[in-house]
Amino acid sequence: MLDNLKKYNIILASGSPRRKELLDGLGIKFTVEVVKGIKETYPEELPVEEIPVYLSRLKASAYDVKANELIITADTVVILGGKVIGKPKDAADAENMLSQLSGNVHTVVTGVTISTKERVESFACSSEVEFAPLSVDEIKYYVDNYSPFDKAGSYGIQEWIGYMGIKGINGSFYNVMGLPVQRLYALLKTF
Repeated sequence: MLDNLKKYNIILASGSPRRKELLDGLGIKFTVEVVKGIKETYPEELPVEEIPVYLSRLKASAYDVKANELIITADTVVILGGKVIGKPKDAADAENMLSQLSGNVHTVVTGVTISTKERVESFACSSEVEFAPLSVDEIKYYVDNYSPFDKAGSYGIQEWIGYMGIKGINGSFYNVMGLPVQRLYALLKTF
């Protein structure tokens, strides 16, 4: 599948092990290259749903795309009550974020940009996630025993907290993990 991509050296421009795992699942040969030092900032007036695409395009702009390259960049945000919940600074911040998500529905939006020398395409994918109420002990257990510090909203749906705490999802599970692979696959077929 995706024989149309054989002419490209595909680069996943993300250090996320989850994105690497998900792209691996499509059976695509690629390398991982990450430009360090990109400031993930956005205009304050930007609607929250547009932030992930803006950031994925910002990341893409850091690459000097060569003629035979196809670069995939992505950014995921968690939105609760119209506000972006980012990655936690420390354990206390992670516990605070998870207590806010507890018993609530939030939105996960991932923006993806695919860049070649001739073409740049972006899209966003949204999923609604409902958390069951979480106890203080459950939140502390998760933060102490897993690695929420590199994850938007302080959680990985594919980890313990997802198993016991997610009541439902409306949208793509893989989007919540950080890469909406079905939408990505559909767009890659057009390159």
